[in-house]
Amino acid sequence: SAVEAAEAGAAILHLHARDPQTGCPTPNAEVFLEFLPEIKQRTDAIINITTGGGHNMTVEQRLAAPLRLQPEMCSCNMGSMNFGLFQAIDKFSNWQHPWETQYLERTRDFIFKNTFADIETILEKLGRGCGTRFEFECYDIGHLYNLLAHFVDRGLAKPPFFVQSIFGILGGIGCDTENLLHMRRIADKLFGRDYVWSILAAGRHQTNFVTTGAIMGGNVRVGLEDNLYLGKGELAKSNADQVRKIRGILAELSLEIATPAEVRQILALKGVSQVAF
Repeated sequence: SAVEAAEAGAAILHLHARDPQTGCPTPNAEVFLEFLPEIKQRTDAIINITTGGGHNMTVEQRLAAPLRLQPEMCSCNMGSMNFGLFQAIDKFSNWQHPWETQYLERTRDFIFKNTFADIETILEKLGRGCGTRFEFECYDIGHLYNLLAHFVDRGLAKPPFFVQSIFGILGGIGCDTENLLHMRRIADKLFGRDYVWSILAAGRHQTNFVTTGAIMGGNVRVGLEDNLYLGKGELAKSNADQVRKIRGILAELSLEIATPAEVRQILALKGVSQVAF
């Protein structure tokens, strides 16, 4: 699916790993190594792996694979928050694994922990230590201030900042156009020309919200992590389905799709030759 998404036009591939026996999220670098080298060989897309991990993983567990693999890019969540996924339980009936509904139900009483100490550890060890750059995931306005007021001012984050504004997660900022405009205005105020903006919207808001963001000058992220559907009542068969759909919309709006080479230059990435897989 990742290779197909790259062939469909995705310049960055954001990847998580699942235990091949249970399907559970895993921070095990050996599992990442089962698929990352093939993706690297078959595409020129930028590989961006998670530092978010799964429920109750320590920051050390979340960093285990990134520190070993040293990718060009990783996600970095910019604040602690309620992260409610339990509403999905009533929307589906055919679950692939028996643990899935329990996993979702636990988010009713779950705080996604990203303290200042956690973020500092990620930026120090992975950023300074490995030359990896970050997709700064901002689920609310305060996360923008966390990035500037603490980490940029202390020299732990260097421009250009790749700011991913995330809308529609229960516990974060909602999918309201006024929020989109406000997030853009505050990012402009805080970072000026030192950032690259991208938009992610969860669930049914994905297509219309990222399209609006693109018209405003932003980049877009789509995929099955954020939305399982291609259209109303139609499940997406792959990440590539969603990439092709948004690429077609952007083409109709005369908006160009950046190549991986262009993105590497825009985001000042270290290059694929500097990864450890």
